[in-house]
Amino acid sequence: MKDDSRADRQQQIEEAAYALLEQKGYAGTSMQGIARLARASNETLYSWYGDKQGLFRALVIRNAAEVRAQLEADLAAARPPRDTLTALGPRLLSLLLGDRAVALNRAAAADPSGELGALIAQSGRDSVMPLIVQVLKAARAEGLLHFDDAGAAAGLYLDLLVGDQQIRRVIGRLPAPSEAACQARGAAAVTHLCRLLG
Repeated sequence: MKDDSRADRQQQIEEAAYALLEQKGYAGTSMQGIARLARASNETLYSWYGDKQGLFRALVIRNAAEVRAQLEADLAAARPPRDTLTALGPRLLSLLLGDRAVALNRAAAADPSGELGALIAQSGRDSVMPLIVQVLKAARAEGLLHFDDAGAAAGLYLDLLVGDQQIRRVIGRLPAPSEAACQARGAAAVTHLCRLLG
């Protein structure tokens, strides 16, 4: 299958997975149901994703891919860490508070097996957090920030950036933020971080 055709089919399959996830939750979503809704064969799904865990891992990874790729590019280019953090905040908020992340988190909260939550942690936060730590260490090397525990500093940054907005989105108490709101909150998080750790 040509790359463009495969990408189109993957998009259809993944959109079907999100649709079923919202309707039936993680436990009630099956590979067969996704295949039927996407008008794809079971063989295609198992060949491309391995199993249901593999498919949802791909969804989480794809959801976080843009943020991770930009962070990696900024680190490779040795971009000033404050600039990296300022650009990161709005992208990270858009990711964490976007409709797809909300759908995944709602399903994870309702999944008694804990399987989806573990996938989200492993393929989402756990893959991005080490990159945030690298940015903060670069900021420390430049004298912008002062801290002993890089993991705690990264946790503080995320607390300042996200606060309770993610849980409020998941429970339906907060609308999706505008781009301007994400920009403003991202800038404020960097300012507060520098004030606390500077």
